[in-house]
Amino acid sequence: MWAPDIEIENVERNRDKSMGVTVYVGQRRGNASTSDFSRAAMEQTVRAAHDIARFTAEDPAAGLPETEDIALGEAALRDLDLFHPWAIDAEGAMQLALRCESAALAVDKRITNSEGAGVSAQQSHFYAGNSRGFGGGYASSRHSLSVAPIASTPGKRGDDMQRDAWYTSMRSAAEMAAPEAVGRYASERALSRLKSRKIKTCEVPVLFESTIAAGLLGAYVQATSGGALYRKSTFLLDSLGTQVLPGHIDIFEDPHVPRGKGSSPFDDEGVRTKARDVVKAGVVQGYFLSTYSARKLGMHTTGHAGGSQNLALTSRLTAAADDLDAMLKKLHRGLFVIELMGQGVNYVTGDYSRGAAGFWVENGRIQYPVHEITIAGNLRDMLKGIQAIGADAYTMGSKTIGSVLLERMKIAGS
Repeated sequence: MWAPDIEIENVERNRDKSMGVTVYVGQRRGNASTSDFSRAAMEQTVRAAHDIARFTAEDPAAGLPETEDIALGEAALRDLDLFHPWAIDAEGAMQLALRCESAALAVDKRITNSEGAGVSAQQSHFYAGNSRGFGGGYASSRHSLSVAPIASTPGKRGDDMQRDAWYTSMRSAAEMAAPEAVGRYASERALSRLKSRKIKTCEVPVLFESTIAAGLLGAYVQATSGGALYRKSTFLLDSLGTQVLPGHIDIFEDPHVPRGKGSSPFDDEGVRTKARDVVKAGVVQGYFLSTYSARKLGMHTTGHAGGSQNLALTSRLTAAADDLDAMLKKLHRGLFVIELMGQGVNYVTGDYSRGAAGFWVENGRIQYPVHEITIAGNLRDMLKGIQAIGADAYTMGSKTIGSVLLERMKIAGS
């Protein structure tokens, strides 16, 4: 077993708290916050919010949620099993990180270094209440372990160096992957990218790895969220009831998944959450609206103050055997993308341009790694051009999706 010296770089512990107060004077809104929980500080915060409201212009959409939308009784007390504190101290976390990085460095002599391994143990408590009778909260936890190894090989033109990373993150530390498994897989990914090439500019089908395909689902959420809709800053304006995805695609949302990363019995305003079809057979069934954005649009809140909750994008054509190898065969010839860089997405027009890295595929088989390219298209066309979804579903935060095969994208290379 080979590995260079490993050292601990830093240990952090944070204990943060804050309180926000929103006051409505008629349809004028004021907000203030504090991290000081003394009685005097909280009273001052309330006065500040009230003073702001008195001198703010009236907004017809301002105000508390309607009483019938608020989570009361059992709806507010629903236990979603979100809190699993991890009794680990700094020494224990350090040992896990060392095991993870050591496993990564021991995979191959070409793993020459790493950007470090990290362990995080988080727990928090959220509580909300308003003057319409709502009061509720819940504790939650989220723990993670990650490592980012660097692979390199000497060459005539200098060292060929490639980096990749992997992680595991769960509500309960007992459900996380073993540190050795995380380290080994991270190194395997880094090694697979050695001897990357540039490719010529072309227009070909593109397969997004499941780990980054969640970004497409995130783009859809952004484009159909209340703020973007009432500001008219989205390429999916007035899309309710229209077909924006192929007929074989569904998006389902379930905020009540036990231990789910996006689970919550109510949103940030105390509005009850519920499972629903977001997209059915490619047709938009609903937006993501808070009370305010819903009123701005002349619609009803969907309980999304704070964002989306446990989304899954699926295809009715997906078979149980549609693993990554099967998806590469469906791609046949084109680009398999495993990393995206940059923020080149225009949500007003849908224009999409990102730096990318991955593998060139011929006859359904990976031929060689590819780097220093840009992939481009338009999100409207990309969403409508989804050909297949893999059975290799992966959950990234609150979004679950398999690898995604797109009909065509432009590749800018050499």
